[in-house]
Amino acid sequence: MYDVAVIGAGASGLMAARQALQNGHSVIILEMGENPGRKINVSGGGHCNITNTAATYDRYFGENPQFVRGALSRFKPADMLDWAIRHNIALYQKTPGRYFCKTSASDVVKSLLSDVTGANILYNTTVLNVSKNADGYFSIDTNNGLYYAQSVIVATGGISYPVLGVTDVGYKIAKHFGHKIIPVRPALCAICINNNPFLEFSGISIPVIIKIGKNTVCDDLLFTHMGIGGPAAYRASLYDISNGLYIDMLPNANIFELFVTAKKNNGRKQISNILSEYLPSRIAKYIAGNDSRNIADIKDSELKQIAEKIHNYYLPGNTLKYHNMSAAEVTYGGVSTDEISSKTMESKLCSGLYFVGEVLDITGDLGGFNLHWAWASGFVAGNNI
Repeated sequence: MYDVAVIGAGASGLMAARQALQNGHSVIILEMGENPGRKINVSGGGHCNITNTAATYDRYFGENPQFVRGALSRFKPADMLDWAIRHNIALYQKTPGRYFCKTSASDVVKSLLSDVTGANILYNTTVLNVSKNADGYFSIDTNNGLYYAQSVIVATGGISYPVLGVTDVGYKIAKHFGHKIIPVRPALCAICINNNPFLEFSGISIPVIIKIGKNTVCDDLLFTHMGIGGPAAYRASLYDISNGLYIDMLPNANIFELFVTAKKNNGRKQISNILSEYLPSRIAKYIAGNDSRNIADIKDSELKQIAEKIHNYYLPGNTLKYHNMSAAEVTYGGVSTDEISSKTMESKLCSGLYFVGEVLDITGDLGGFNLHWAWASGFVAGNNI
């Protein structure tokens, strides 16, 4: 019998356990794998993008991204940076506000484990089901026996990165207690394109602007043999791409104006030669096609069409597909936030039951936002037991 049972020894679960222990509760952590913090260890290329100072509600996605406001106000990026300082974890900023560990992500896991020394951690323990007894206690049935707790924190994460060992038990627990599950899909992942038009220049990376409906993403795009990848595509995958998207391959220039100038001053130049001054040659040749005319011989209306292809390259929605869960960094969707308290992370349908981290229908932008959500939601749940 424990005061608190935490299901999952990831970022949100360890943070929740830490706070529950600090508040004097007895805690058991049930982890299905052999090691804790597996996603922490692989995050940020092994250097753990521990937080981002831009972590505000508008960098989060889901049916109700406003839900994150409460937790983010109670545990800010500055709080995580203070935690790192207290644990002697050296950090650096890859880009302004985006913090990584100088040494290894394993230092973060070790520090989190040192914070939960007072908890009983059981590894290789798979939760089979959770129920609430008539006396108000929770029964947690596992492959290693039956455990009881006054409160349960579900910190099972999403179902991306299956190679690390993941499970959908968090969704099953939520369903058992009447919670709605928003359908899940891969996110922060590459986007596959049927009959990939970019096959010829796979491996090339350029800065772009991607427009998805009213939304825009400005970042580096990597062309791949399957479609598009890199930070721009990963961030675009946070949106609904069913209606297609537009790519501006030259966001910092107006190519039509450059054509007009070249037509006046360098009339004997070909389109591919002009484009090669601003784009990788393989892309320039693809855009120009087999047009070997001098630019002076090309009508402005044709030049506008070429410029449109560069600044508004359209990919129809029926040709696009999110890459699979095995390659996705996070899961989009999950336990609906409608029936969860944003102030405590407690279920509105079952007192004593809490949901934190990626198991919820909250997905953060690329750059440390998902880890910060894990810290913040875990912190709030652990403090409100």
